[in-house]
Formats: sequence, structure tokens, C-alpha cells
Amino acid sequence: MLDTVTVLTKGGHVLWSKAYSTITASGQNNPIDSLVRRVLIEELASNPAEGYTKDSYQVKWTFANELGLIFVIVYQKILQLAYIDELLEAFKRLFCSSYEFQLKDATVLHEYSAFEEKFDTLLTALEVEDTQKQKVKAPRRFQDTKAFKNTLAAQSPETSSATSDASSSPTDAKGGASEGDKLDDKLKALGLGRRDGKKASGGRRTPKRGITSASNSNGSLDASPRPELKKAPRTWVGGMASEGSTESLDYSDSKAEDAVMSSQELIGSHMGSRTKEGLYDAAEMDDRASDSEEDGEDTSISAAPTTSRGGLFSFFQNLTAAKTLTREDLDPMMAKMREHMINKNVASDVADHLCQSVTESLTGSKLGKFTSLMKTIKQNLEPSIRKILTPRTSTDLLRDIFSAQNSGRPYTITFVGVNGVGKSTNLSKICFWLLQNNLKVLIAACDTFRSGAVEQLRVHVRNLGAVHPGSTVELFDRGYGKDPAGIAKDAISYAANGGFDVVLIDTAGRMQDNEPLMRALAKLVTTNNPDKIIFVGEALVGNEAVDQLTKFNQALKDFSGVREPRQIDGIVLSKFDTIDDKVGAALSMTYTTGQPILFVGTGQTYTDLRRMNVKSIVNSLLAK
Repeated sequence: MLDTVTVLTKGGHVLWSKAYSTITASGQNNPIDSLVRRVLIEELASNPAEGYTKDSYQVKWTFANELGLIFVIVYQKILQLAYIDELLEAFKRLFCSSYEFQLKDATVLHEYSAFEEKFDTLLTALEVEDTQKQKVKAPRRFQDTKAFKNTLAAQSPETSSATSDASSSPTDAKGGASEGDKLDDKLKALGLGRRDGKKASGGRRTPKRGITSASNSNGSLDASPRPELKKAPRTWVGGMASEGSTESLDYSDSKAEDAVMSSQELIGSHMGSRTKEGLYDAAEMDDRASDSEEDGEDTSISAAPTTSRGGLFSFFQNLTAAKTLTREDLDPMMAKMREHMINKNVASDVADHLCQSVTESLTGSKLGKFTSLMKTIKQNLEPSIRKILTPRTSTDLLRDIFSAQNSGRPYTITFVGVNGVGKSTNLSKICFWLLQNNLKVLIAACDTFRSGAVEQLRVHVRNLGAVHPGSTVELFDRGYGKDPAGIAKDAISYAANGGFDVVLIDTAGRMQDNEPLMRALAKLVTTNNPDKIIFVGEALVGNEAVDQLTKFNQALKDFSGVREPRQIDGIVLSKFDTIDDKVGAALSMTYTTGQPILFVGTGQTYTDLRRMNVKSIVNSLLAK
């Protein structure tokens, strides 16, 4: 049973809608509003093939790009509706064909209320067919099996006659038309015809591959197998492949690869600089243009050739004709683009979503005769990547710190992440940046689990004091085996009484599936409510980045015990100098959390901290 079906324009205007039940959710919890905001505008979740889940509702949608329409169906996610994809596609075809001229006339508001009867007819037909498919098939009679043919009874003329009579009738028990024929008649009236490869005349399925069907003189089907296709053998001469075979064995790319930007080129070697207000800011990754053109292969789509009857006019018309893109045109190129992005360390789910989004936006659009398809795909992919990477919240930590300073309290930052990603190292880099801005910093050693964690921070504090004389940086620790949440609370109180501006809380590295340690982390966050929770992740990971961030956020939510739990607020991407041009982790992490990458770590010294450059990341992802 459906809840709601809707036709709306890409501008948000609802053309036609029918509600089969009342959707109790409203505002941001309404499944259609959530689909528009989260999927169609922000491009943060799902794709049409998988659908979008919002609370107890499942949402399926499809586009008619040539008309700028979106078709949406909402139903309860506990329902297993096998026909929903077929219904959605037929729904789109029926509406577009019924109101083709009205939809192209944008100067007048048209009425579409008459479509309700057509949709109900379509829905009923598909529900009836689905019910028939779910019926239990009756067991086959023994007379219809091969074993029966070997018995004496099968040789009897009376038995043979009765058997043939019982199986020859194509009609139902009442002598009328079959249910399949009745269903076909309803769909023919709507102009949709038969689906699933069935013939409209008798409801029979088309022959399987490898079987050639032809009618003989008495009208029956004569099935004969296709000739078997044999692979041509490779010719070997003197223990080596022949000249023709040698070419087929060469799988190397003969084209020289163009140079792409490496992470070292993106980073540069300069340190941070002072702003006109006198503040010290970390250097930004170099903003260099990258050659993101497609490789030498011809990926353009040509218009269909015309006959010579049109003469010179037809020749020029064909030369400049625009091609309407279909999924068959786009799928091979999108498969290459997906593989390219995964090779750049983009998580597979993120690559799937982006490619699906571009496919939906380009299907039905026009492509000029001399336009490259791959270039068009990259031009449509670039704004989607840029939108994901562009921060939605402020990344100005200094402004937030000064605001807390004016309130007479220290600004607290908690660093979280899995083992070995470089939390302590990047914490010390951020500490150096804060000291450059004349802020008093207290580092809280809340990693009471790993041996040497406290001593590591003590060395960092001593070195920071040496490289920045006159600064105030201290370490607050209680040794090992203590409660990290209690240590963090005491450190914040000590900082407030001692006039510190910032408290940097170091936590133990933990795998995202370690429930006891994740509970302890949730307790630390809930008890102390830090101003910023920063996840430190490696630039080396691909799919693992999505799993880590998703489970960290889920653990903070599940184990917090509060109504509005905290989540990760920002990301520091470590080991960025080790990945060359494979910068996909930046895209995967921002896509998963919706939170910005505040800094990227690029080395072992305290000055190796950079601001992320969105343009550089986009260019590196789309480069060859």
C-alpha cells in the first residue's frame, strides 16, 4: 500500500499529488521534504536505485530531465513491494505521454487532476499481477512428467488423448480470456503495453537466449539452438605468438600519461603568514590549475547518420545535430569515471552516489555534435564535488576562541580517532599555531590507555616552549589507568582558574568497533561538552574512512544518554604528504559527516599544517 505519489518540477512546484494515507511527519521529518533537502539539493545521501529511507518511510524517485520533472513514491519501508520500480517507470511514462503538450507550455498553469484515474488503473493492474506471481504454483501431475512416458499407461491411446486435451487449452477454466490477456488490455488502453519481455498478444515470455523461435506450418513454435560460438585460437610460431596475436597480448597503454598534481605540489613549502589584523594563519595548499581534460580516446557521441536523400542540407544538419543522451550512452563512461574516482581513494559508496547523480542529471539532455561526452561528464561532476567539499559551517577557530575568551572561559577542543593516525602529532601542530597567535594553551593528557602517551605529550610541550620562547603551554596529566572523562573535567577547571585560553584534550586511539572504549569516549564528550570535536583521519584510507566516521558518530549518539548528543564537528586529515594525487579521502570524509576539513597535516614539524584548498582537491580528483 502506497502512502503518497507526487509529480513536482525541479523548481519545487507540485503538479499532481495523491495521498493514500496521511503522513504524520512534518517539516524536516517529512520524507518528501527531506528527500528534496538532503538528496536533491545537498546531494548527501542515496541514489534512485536504492531509494531513500526517512524514519519509517521508504522513498523512490526518478527524473524526466527533458521536462524538468521529478516523480516520487512514498511507502512504508516494512513493505516489500516487488513492483515499485516498474510502477515508478510506468508512472513517469504515462504522465509524460498524457500531458506532453501541456508540460512544454510553461506560460499557462494546467490542470492535472484527471490523471488520478489513470494512475489508479495502472496501480491496480500491477498489484493484480504481483498477486498472481505470489500464488503458490500447483504441483505438476505425474502424467506431465518424463517418467510417465516410460510407463505402459502412457502408451494407451485413451491416456494420450486425455493428456493432450488437458494441456492444449490456452484459456482459463471458464473458457474466457486469461488473466494475463485482461491485464494486457488495461495497459494497452493506457498506451503502456506489456512489460517484462512478454508478448502483448498471448502473455507468453520471449524465448531465452540461445533459442531461435519460428512458426511452422501448423502455427506451433519450433525451437532450435543457436550455433555455438567458438573462440578463435591464438596462433603460436616457434614458441611465440604470431604477429596478430602479439598485439592482443599487449595490455599496456601506449599513450603517454599527462602529469598530475601531487600532494607535495599542492602543499608547497611556505609557512603561515600574518593577516592585516596581526593574526597568524596556517598556509593554504597551493591553488594550481590542473589539466582535467579527458585522454586521447574518442568519447564523443555522434548523431545518427542520415540518408543521402536530403542532399547537402541533410549533410550539414547531421553535422551540427544535437544528440539526446540516454543511459546506454552514459553508463560505459560513468563506469570509467567511477573506477577513476575509486583509484583516487574515493570511497565506493561516495563514487556510486556522484556517478548516479550525474547520470540522472544528464539523461535526456542534449549533447552537441562536436562536444566530448567525458568533458561534459566532468563539467557536471565538478560542481557536485565542490558542493560537498565547501564548508557549511564556520572554519574560523580563532573567532570562536576569542568569543569564548570574552565570555571568561577556556575554549575546549577534543581530538578523537583510531589508533596510529597521528592525533598527538597534529594536536601539537595546532598548539603551535595557537601559540603563534599569543594564546595560552593547556594540553590535557586523557590517553590513559597507551603506554608512553603522556611522555609523548610532555616532549611536545617541552619542544613547543623551546621553539616559541615566551609562550604559555602546559601539560595536565594524572598518569595512567584513570578515568579520561574525570581528567578532562579537572583540566578544564584548572584552565579556567589559571587563565588559559584553549584546552586541547588528547584521547586514546580506538577502533570504531571497540564498544568499551567507544562508551568511554561518549562519556568524556557528554561529561565535558567540548566546544569542538575534531576527528583525525588518515589521507591514505578509502572505504575505511566512511566506516570510521559513521561508527564514531553512531557511538557518540548511542552511548551518550542525552536527548541531543554531540557529533564530530570537524576533521584534520593527516599524512597528506604521502598520497601523491590520491586525495579522495578528503571527499569521502566530508561527504560522510557534512563537516569541514579544518587542516591537513603534511609532515613531522610543527609548521607542517595547511588549510585545505577546495579547488586543488577538485582538480586533483578530476585529473587523469
